[in-house]
Amino acid sequence: MENKRGSFKGSLGFVLAAAGSAVGLGNIWRFPYLAAKDNGGFFILCYIILALTFGFALLVTEIALGRKTKQSPLTAYGKINKNFRWLGTLATAVPIIILPYYCAIGGWVIKYFTTFVTGKGVDAAGDGFFTGFIVSEAQPWIPLIFMAIFLVVTAVIILGGVNKGIEKMSRILMPILFILIIGISIFALTLKNPETGATGIDGLKVYLIPNFKELTLKTAFTTIFDALGQLFFSISVAMGIMVAYGSYVEEDTNLMKSVNQIEIFDTLVALLAGLMIVPAVFVFMGKEGMTAGPGLMFIALPKVFAEMGTVGTVVGVIFFVMVLFAAITSSVSIMEAIVASLMDRFGWKRKTSTIIVLVYAIITGSIVCLGYNKFYFELPLPNGSVGQILDLMDYVSNNVFMPVVALATCILFGWVAKPKSIIDEVTKNGEKFNRKIIYTVTIKFVAPVLLIFLLLQAFGIVKL
Repeated sequence: MENKRGSFKGSLGFVLAAAGSAVGLGNIWRFPYLAAKDNGGFFILCYIILALTFGFALLVTEIALGRKTKQSPLTAYGKINKNFRWLGTLATAVPIIILPYYCAIGGWVIKYFTTFVTGKGVDAAGDGFFTGFIVSEAQPWIPLIFMAIFLVVTAVIILGGVNKGIEKMSRILMPILFILIIGISIFALTLKNPETGATGIDGLKVYLIPNFKELTLKTAFTTIFDALGQLFFSISVAMGIMVAYGSYVEEDTNLMKSVNQIEIFDTLVALLAGLMIVPAVFVFMGKEGMTAGPGLMFIALPKVFAEMGTVGTVVGVIFFVMVLFAAITSSVSIMEAIVASLMDRFGWKRKTSTIIVLVYAIITGSIVCLGYNKFYFELPLPNGSVGQILDLMDYVSNNVFMPVVALATCILFGWVAKPKSIIDEVTKNGEKFNRKIIYTVTIKFVAPVLLIFLLLQAFGIVKL
């Protein structure tokens, strides 16, 4: 089965694939929004500290689990302890829930890309453009078509397998993606609003410099837990992806070196995402322009590009090319976690598993798209928000299942199988585990406490 599933040819391919998984839609709009909302530099400081402790512990655990068992998330946990087979099911349920609505949003990205590349970027800046596209009852099939295109592209890459599909895509798209992000970030710093005098450097200060005068105990805790929630997006843990990718890592790969590189890459891209978006939005829309959710990417930024004039169309094309690449690298990892699980559990071939997942995702993704028009409803969620189909799926996967998976993982490797089971896997080739004490303390004590509070907050029991 290992031969059929393949493996990464080198550590670089693995690192780029893992980083590509993390550099997705959630990271691009969510990190800048949270940084602007949560006192800039203080949020970034909390994020980096948590990334080096909480994020590191979960990342190294899942990758080591994958390589140790050579299994996908559905079956890997049961190999460690049969009483934790349910954890594999729950971990696999996360990408199953995420894939359809993620690809629906990916379809939105294609829509905006085609709008800008055909020179109609000004239309995208209109107040009713976004809602008119997703809510239209006259043409409800258009979002379905874009979603299906995005899904088919994802499936084609998955059909290529680990080497010719995932690794090859990562080696091509990730360097281009990184260059585009750096280029847009530098450009954002050169912007100036001729009417208000606001500059990209002013936006950079909002992004990086904390205002301790506005910092209270309540806002500090809110920032910490916002940063904690963001880590799930930034390093792709608790959704089975890193277990699946870890199972493709060859035995002689230096896991610690790879994990360190993934950490650096993911953190750098997250920081650049903020550097790319916050200054640009601040120049033309002020701090209030940093709206929550996908609205930042699909409503606020097109308005910013429109304010730039002719050059804005070019920047818009480059930006949505970058977003499209980021979305594809992430959707591939999400689909692969499901496909690999089906292959390991039922012994199906990659082609069969991929087609089954594709059909499921198109059907469910269509329901998600129609949730904005034909199937629209409003449902109060435990965290106080009100949502429809996409919001419900997002809440269940990100606010409930992912923290539960992470918490159960901490219990399994912190107290049942013990941290030594992971440490031994990481160091079996003679490599050093430089953060062994941090790992042990975090997986046994720190992470479980933080995750319990995160769950209590998700269920509305604890309100910050």
